Amino acid sequence: MRLYCSPASPFVRKCRIVVREKGLEGRVEEVFTNPYASEPDLIAANPIAQVPALAADDGMVIIDSPIICAWLDEAGEGPRLLPPSGPDHWRVRRVEALADAVLEVGVKQLLELRRPESERSPSWIERWKAGLGRALDALEAECPQPERFDLGAVAAAVALTWLDFRHPSYDWKTGRPRLQALQAALETRDSFRATVPR
Repeated sequence: MRLYCSPASPFVRKCRIVVREKGLEGRVEEVFTNPYASEPDLIAANPIAQVPALAADDGMVIIDSPIICAWLDEAGEGPRLLPPSGPDHWRVRRVEALADAVLEVGVKQLLELRRPESERSPSWIERWKAGLGRALDALEAECPQPERFDLGAVAAAVALTWLDFRHPSYDWKTGRPRLQALQAALETRDSFRATVPR
């Protein structure tokens, strides 16, 4: 299997953590690529040239980090990171979706801030900043305890560390002790230490 990666992408990091947590390092080749270069191998895997993309051994290609993580969870060994059905399944999915929403808004804001100042939209920047705060408050309310390790917890911790990496002046910690505790606990795991964004 080949997992197309970028070292700074939080969506890729989620997948790389699951690879390690599920004992799949020997089966998944991590192929680092520049999605902005529109490299042919990446386009063959994902026509819109975004990472992550997973090319399975049978030729099937999967895009979108929640789907890739769910597939890897089934393919690997050990306890399931995504419960197969029932209320706990949907709880984990809700937390993962909130964490991904934090990332999506954060990425939009980052890309807007990278534009020349004359081309930036202050109203959109403010809208995304407000949405980011609301999403983090919702994530704090839904936040799992650090000992309840699942795909939602992985996604939440990845989102928080990415905010520290890409938006270092943004204060997400004030008033969110549960998220702080989750991030602090999970970033000590081997799978997290091996995939620090850079």
